[in-house]
Amino acid sequence: MSAIGSGGRVQPARPGDPSRIGPYRIVGRLGVGGMGTVHAGVASDGMRVAVKVIHPEQAQDPEFRARFRREVELSSRVTGPHLVPLLAADPDALTPWLATAYVPGPTLNQHVSAHGPLAEGSLYAFATATAHALAAIHAVGVVHRDVKPQNVLLTPAGPQVLDFGIAHAADGTSVTRTGVMTGTPGWISPEQYRQGTAGPSGDVFAWAALVAYAATGRLPFGAGAPDVVAFRVLSGEADLDGVPVPLRQAVEKALAQEPADRPSAAEAAQECAVLLAAQVTRVARADVVPATAVDMVTAVWEVPAAEDPAWNLPADRSRSKMRLAGTVVLAAGVIGGLTGGVAALLGDTGGGRHTPASTASASEASVSPLSSAETGQSSADAANGHKTAEQQAATGGAASAASWKQARAAQGAGEHDVARAVLHDEGVEAQEFGDGVDFVPANVRFHESRREVYLSYRLTSDEQGTMYAETEIAKSMCLTLRDVILRLHPDLPYRTYVMVKEEQGRDPQVTWQDDFVTNSQCQSAADDGTGQDPDGSQDWQPDEDGLGQAMIPSTDSAEIRVADGAARKIIAGTNGMRRTLGTDRVLGNAQIKVGFDPYNSVMYVWSDYAQWNEQQVESWASLAAGEACRALVGERESAGSAWPYSRYAVAEIGGSHYMMIRSGTATTQADCPA
Repeated sequence: MSAIGSGGRVQPARPGDPSRIGPYRIVGRLGVGGMGTVHAGVASDGMRVAVKVIHPEQAQDPEFRARFRREVELSSRVTGPHLVPLLAADPDALTPWLATAYVPGPTLNQHVSAHGPLAEGSLYAFATATAHALAAIHAVGVVHRDVKPQNVLLTPAGPQVLDFGIAHAADGTSVTRTGVMTGTPGWISPEQYRQGTAGPSGDVFAWAALVAYAATGRLPFGAGAPDVVAFRVLSGEADLDGVPVPLRQAVEKALAQEPADRPSAAEAAQECAVLLAAQVTRVARADVVPATAVDMVTAVWEVPAAEDPAWNLPADRSRSKMRLAGTVVLAAGVIGGLTGGVAALLGDTGGGRHTPASTASASEASVSPLSSAETGQSSADAANGHKTAEQQAATGGAASAASWKQARAAQGAGEHDVARAVLHDEGVEAQEFGDGVDFVPANVRFHESRREVYLSYRLTSDEQGTMYAETEIAKSMCLTLRDVILRLHPDLPYRTYVMVKEEQGRDPQVTWQDDFVTNSQCQSAADDGTGQDPDGSQDWQPDEDGLGQAMIPSTDSAEIRVADGAARKIIAGTNGMRRTLGTDRVLGNAQIKVGFDPYNSVMYVWSDYAQWNEQQVESWASLAAGEACRALVGERESAGSAWPYSRYAVAEIGGSHYMMIRSGTATTQADCPA
């Protein structure tokens, strides 16, 4: 759950972020990971910490909490000079959290992208230190399960391993948006691919791949579609060209296909320490050779110190809260001005754009809970052929409290995936609301005959905050269902989503319904369909959250095909411009990547080749933007509205930063950058 490219750079806190977690004052964000948000915190003595808060969906799972509690207890026993220490945690909090020491420095992948492979002395130090770190983790019964370049920091004193043990807590409950197994392609052991199990020997396998990457700057199993990478792993096709011969022997043993044939982490550490000692004797006199492996690591470690900017400590958060209030007022004004024309659409099951039912008295009869007392209908009326609310709910008409009560809990793998995704995404969306808006997603139900998915929730806010929150949640739910149902489980019959508000002492109330199939852009009533806010400003900009979503590997065949085709053309074009770009080597999938952010319908293209100047970056971005745009338009022309992506963005990722360079909407081939 490490932050994405933090490098000491604190991002501003967002509306709804806590001002304090446990004993730590929160001063901003460091990033977002697969398990939650990483906040920048400061202890009372001024020590900087990284506070990691678990996603609400996982926090609601008792099994996850039990695993998380156990892993925290075990991880607190782990100590070592090459481990980022766990300082504090509260697994029993409403939203569980843990805090680790903040350690400035680039991750291994950031360093390799900026400076290339590790030099020989530093390489042996890296192999020894990381093997020792895993040995310390395994000694107390913890398995890391997510050993990869992003989870190793290169500090001035040597490498330090992040996130040990915490990935284990997520196993079995963490569901990525594409439904893939826990882990990162290329860093997953053969036995995890085959049996879905990973123990200490799986960490050793990933360690060997990590050392090979540090030695060569290349992914040992290459890049590409996850299934292609998996085939290479299962076939034993590691690229070890360039790994020094003495170290290569240790790496090859650790990459054995059978777990029993691999050394333990402690054995690998011992073997690497012997090789490291030989390196140390080359640079030190025999009588001053360090006595311990830790000192030997320090003696030959030659990685440049990263920039470590000071953290700004704002006096208070009042300005952030005022900005949110302004946003709420603006949203309420826009929606309020439109309710007269669109509120009646709530009774139309043919789709369209809807506003919250609570804003329009004209629609109350069609969306409020129906009872015989409210309608004046007696049991005799029903016996004479008049349909009761329950009968209407089962056979058609607008969604109501009665149809919600008839809906059932999730059944089967597909519906469970939908329920988990909705609860997760709406929980994350709710974290963005201000202190005056308390939105709590309750449960997800399914009405198969009506083809409806229901989300019930509790909401405490004033009228303006309620309208704002319900609008944002509705759009998020629409995007989630399009992503999970249309792309991952198209066999499911559902096409409409319904939001139901629960309040103590009152009957449930339907507040929103829409057809997520026909509403392909998931536009709310406040959106005129142009991609612009009513005041003319663009309502979307590429950002780090979207880029983080794009970095999550996809298993959707269409996404993989389009991304692979675009990447091939961009890479070919990039290498064809080597003279213009001043590139000193042939670039490939390791430096240029393509992925998708389904929540904003964006294809991202990014490069972590950090050697271009500003003019060269612009030239490359123009090429990448053109190919991305043409790929999206081409797929839209062949797949039609089933292809949800219409935007593209091009980014450059440096050692401790990212920069969005180009973005746009893919409409026609003629509009694409040349």
